[in-house]
Amino acid sequence: MSVGIEQPTSTPVASALSERSWRFRAMGGWVSLRVATPAGSERQAEADLAMVAARIDRWASRITRFAASSELAILNAEPAAETCSVGPSLGALLARARSLSVATGGLVDVTLLAARLAAEQGVEAGVPEGTWSLAPARRGWQVSRRGRVAFDLDGVGKGWIADRALQLLRHYPQAMVDADGDIAMRTTEHSDWGVAIEDPRRRASDLAVLARPAVLGTGTFGIATSGTSVHRWQVGSGWAHHLIDPRTGRPAQTDVVQTTVVAVDALTAEALAKSVVIAGSDAGLRTLQRSGAHAAVLLLNDGELVMPAGTEAWLA
Repeated sequence: MSVGIEQPTSTPVASALSERSWRFRAMGGWVSLRVATPAGSERQAEADLAMVAARIDRWASRITRFAASSELAILNAEPAAETCSVGPSLGALLARARSLSVATGGLVDVTLLAARLAAEQGVEAGVPEGTWSLAPARRGWQVSRRGRVAFDLDGVGKGWIADRALQLLRHYPQAMVDADGDIAMRTTEHSDWGVAIEDPRRRASDLAVLARPAVLGTGTFGIATSGTSVHRWQVGSGWAHHLIDPRTGRPAQTDVVQTTVVAVDALTAEALAKSVVIAGSDAGLRTLQRSGAHAAVLLLNDGELVMPAGTEAWLA
């Protein structure tokens, strides 16, 4: 996987700050980086963005399932193998994925690759029966499996990369990493940065714009959107999509078309957004209340917009 970095752009923010941004292809989509930097340090900002873009490329090359040489592809090549060693990066991501599975009652499950591929082909995969565990090893981690277990990291991997990349930009007062829709941000009380939520029913139309409330001061957070209107395909007389319900092994049947969540980081936001869509609005709202998510916007099948308490403070 290669990174093609475009020329940086510059936008005045205030008398003491200017912006630098880079956009490049990675992880099957587009990644955008953006920082606000003190006047006079623009060159260093450009160098930092180039470094972060290269680092994202290396991380993505290890966790993609589409490159035969990636760590994930090697792990998936023998799904029935009882044990397999993985490196520190993939192991750390799998450890986070396990904790998110617990936090969402099993709705976030990174072992649904067979079910997703079956859904794309219009066949039944059934409920996954394999189990797996993870333990630290001398030079990384060891994955133990029972049954056939293959991993699909997809959005979880993008959220994890966004959070790690934002850490590399921690000395900038404002920074954003948009990993193909999973967004990690740091803003100040003076920031005018916001994230628009696209309306899946109407192209070039937004449901809302979210921004960190100024009263909260400087801080980091994550925003992610999940839904059934993208990555979908026709099967027989109906439609299927990529969000697999681990309880059935089939694309989720739900009253939620799309959910956007603001949480402590991008990976948590990604996991919560996905679990709300799979669970449906009633169970999903309860999950959000327990999770401590900052805000959320749910679009239901009937066109209703549902926002949990507290979301109004994040509306720009």
